Amino acid sequence: MKKYLLLMTVVLTACSAGSRKAGEPAAGFINEAVVKNTVERIQQEQPSSDPVLLNKGVTHVASLWREDDGTVEEFADFASANYISDPQKRRTVFLKISNYFESLGGNLNVITLDLRKVLDEAVGEIDEIDRMFGNYSTGAHVQSDFYANKIAFVIALNFPYYTLEEKDGLGGDWSREEWARLGDQFVSRVPAELNQQSSVALGNAEMYIADYNIYMGKLRTDDGRQLFPDDMILLSHWNLRDEIKSNYADIESGNEKQEMIYEVMQRIIRQEIPFAVINSPEYEWSPYSNTVAKDGSAVELTPEPDTRYGHIINIFKTEKATDPYNPGMNSAIARSFSGGMEISQEDAEKLFDEYLSSPELKALAGMIKERLGRDLRPYDIWYDGFKSRSSIPESLLTSKTEALYPDPAAFKAGMPALLEKLGWSPERAKYLADKIVVDPARGSGHAWGAGMKGAVSHLRTRVSDKGMDYKGYNIAVHEFGHNVEQTISLYNVDYYMLSGVPNTAFTEATAFLFQDRDLMLLGMKEDDEGKERLRTLDAGWSLMEIMGVSMVEMQVWKWLYDNPEATPAQLKDKTISIAIEVWNHYFA
Repeated sequence: MKKYLLLMTVVLTACSAGSRKAGEPAAGFINEAVVKNTVERIQQEQPSSDPVLLNKGVTHVASLWREDDGTVEEFADFASANYISDPQKRRTVFLKISNYFESLGGNLNVITLDLRKVLDEAVGEIDEIDRMFGNYSTGAHVQSDFYANKIAFVIALNFPYYTLEEKDGLGGDWSREEWARLGDQFVSRVPAELNQQSSVALGNAEMYIADYNIYMGKLRTDDGRQLFPDDMILLSHWNLRDEIKSNYADIESGNEKQEMIYEVMQRIIRQEIPFAVINSPEYEWSPYSNTVAKDGSAVELTPEPDTRYGHIINIFKTEKATDPYNPGMNSAIARSFSGGMEISQEDAEKLFDEYLSSPELKALAGMIKERLGRDLRPYDIWYDGFKSRSSIPESLLTSKTEALYPDPAAFKAGMPALLEKLGWSPERAKYLADKIVVDPARGSGHAWGAGMKGAVSHLRTRVSDKGMDYKGYNIAVHEFGHNVEQTISLYNVDYYMLSGVPNTAFTEATAFLFQDRDLMLLGMKEDDEGKERLRTLDAGWSLMEIMGVSMVEMQVWKWLYDNPEATPAQLKDKTISIAIEVWNHYFA
């Protein structure tokens, strides 16, 4: 059996293992003796200073201060002049800074949405100028500017950064204001040009994924049969995955379709797919034999170059270039886990290993095998048979969603009613819906939150000329959950800096709560018998898929840090090898 499945959802976020100890200065211009003397000076000048907070603030500023920011004497004078020992005064300054950040971040977010409109929405052909504007980072120079004008140092001095270990130890006693953590805004000092390079690398990778479509009606079996409708066009990889899920309800030909999609995915992962069939209806392609025909005559086409892995390497290189500028988190894995998700990579990997090795998961796999009446195939990580909708043909679901939502405006208009069905009052439903707009997605769909009060969140999902099919609807309901959470977390929190706290796990949970109720929102009655049990089984199997992919990704990025000069071809081979190892260890 070919075991490359986990690669299908390898994502383009960098992570690695780092070496610098937490809190260790990157530049070393301000030494410990200077820090000690500065702390003692401020304590004498402001006897009411909290000694722990003062020492932490001065130490953090010292880790960020560079020679061109001023002399050692100027550093000490700056800290003395700008340290705020009075708690009430510090709170007043905190609220002012929060307002300034909301204005700055919110308006930059609006500009970014405008610049990326052609890239993210189905609004016409993408020209190179669209890519250039869309990949431009409007905020790339903000941090550099704030270091230059010393705003960053004032914030770092009075609202210092806390490591994950410190948050774990102290957070239980923190107030909501303390959890707002202004200091998290200035943990590192990355040059603006590196931030811009990172934005370009990520933007190019996102566009590669968002504009990678397979014309399913042009796929052929080796004996020339067509399994999919003429007009079916699926995005790699989420739409391909969703089509695999939908075919569990097709008793007659569903498994044959799943096998063909799996073969397509493997050709993509191994970069063996003929380049010309991507985004093209001109050729008939048999993924099994990897042969191509045009108008009934065989043609020779070159495979896609290792573009997919080239994007990963480009992102890795931009991340690695910023490592020296991140004191305490000088690796992408530390920034992603300890910084972004606020859990250590080691703890996350341990949790995943325990779950993937559990006897309960093996028992669940046995249950699925019995239900299917065959041995499990790698694509069965997306088994969808525990959901009530799996017994409902997707064609029936699509006929209903197309009638209800012929265009994005119809989904927008229906939002208040959906929210009322989910339990909100009419007034609250209108309040939330008024702050969300719906756009036609170029890719599979996503949610983009507002950055300031008065702005709106954007829901993007695919809508064809026929209307919103069930796949698009299911994604739209998920993204709708994100938008509602984003709106509440912005408009209804006491401090702007609490927006998005604790991390993305919270907003994902909200989105999945919405998505789990998609049939109810369509007015379709589900069989409630055993529903909670089935939901638990479905969640357990979904966790397996997510954790398995994560284990692959972590190992890939660790390998990249050990092999920073790797070529796309080498990364491809290694990624496939790691995926097979993970499969054999947990799933074979």
